Amino acid sequence: MNEKVSVQGYDVSSHTAAVIGCGGLGTNVAVHLAGAGIGKLWLCDFDTVQTRNLNRQFFYTPADTGKPKCDLLAARLQRYAPDTAVVPVQKRITDQADLSFADEAEIVILAVDNIDARRIAGAYCTQKQKPLVNGGVDGAFGTAYLYVPGVCADLEEAGLLQKPSRKPQSQSPVVGVIGALEAKLAIDYFLKTTDAQGKLLCFDGLEIQALHLK
Repeated sequence: MNEKVSVQGYDVSSHTAAVIGCGGLGTNVAVHLAGAGIGKLWLCDFDTVQTRNLNRQFFYTPADTGKPKCDLLAARLQRYAPDTAVVPVQKRITDQADLSFADEAEIVILAVDNIDARRIAGAYCTQKQKPLVNGGVDGAFGTAYLYVPGVCADLEEAGLLQKPSRKPQSQSPVVGVIGALEAKLAIDYFLKTTDAQGKLLCFDGLEIQALHLK
C-alpha cells in the first residue's frame, strides 16, 4: 500500500478504471485517481497537445505541442504515482470494438466533448453491464453523472447526449471541479459509499451560493 492510500485511510489499489479523453477533464480525473492509489488506469485519447488548450490541461507544457496526449499523461502520472499501472491507448473511439481495452476495467470514465463517443461508450457499458461516469462542461456550467446499468437511466435517457449550447470557452477552474467530481464518483463507487447513481450533479460557476458570515 502506498503512502497516499494509508494516509487517506482507504485502499483503492485493487480497483481499475478506463479514462476516455486526456484533455482538461481527463487530466483532472486521472491525477485524482492516481493520487488516490488506484491499481490500474487506462488513458485513451487520439489527439495531440495544442497550445490553445494549455490553460485547462495542466499536465502539458508548450514544449509538448504536437505530441500524443495519452502518452505524455501516462508517463507523467507514472512518475507521480509509481504504484499505479498506467496504460496509454492512442485511438479514436468510432465503434464499440475500439473500447476493447476497457474490458478489464471496472468502470469507464468519459472526459470527452464528442457526442458520438459518448453514445458509443454508453452503449458499450450497457452491453457489458459496466458502470460509467460522464462529465461535461459548457462555459461556466458543468455536470457529472454516474450511470449504473440496470439501476438508473442511461446517458440518452438522462438527456446527456445533446449538443452543447456553444457558450464561451470553458473556464479552467470549472473543468477542474467537474474532473475532480468525476474522480470522486468513481472512488465512492469503488468504496460503495455513494448513492449518487442516477443523480445529475450540477455546478454553475455563475450562481454559486454564498453563506455570509458576520
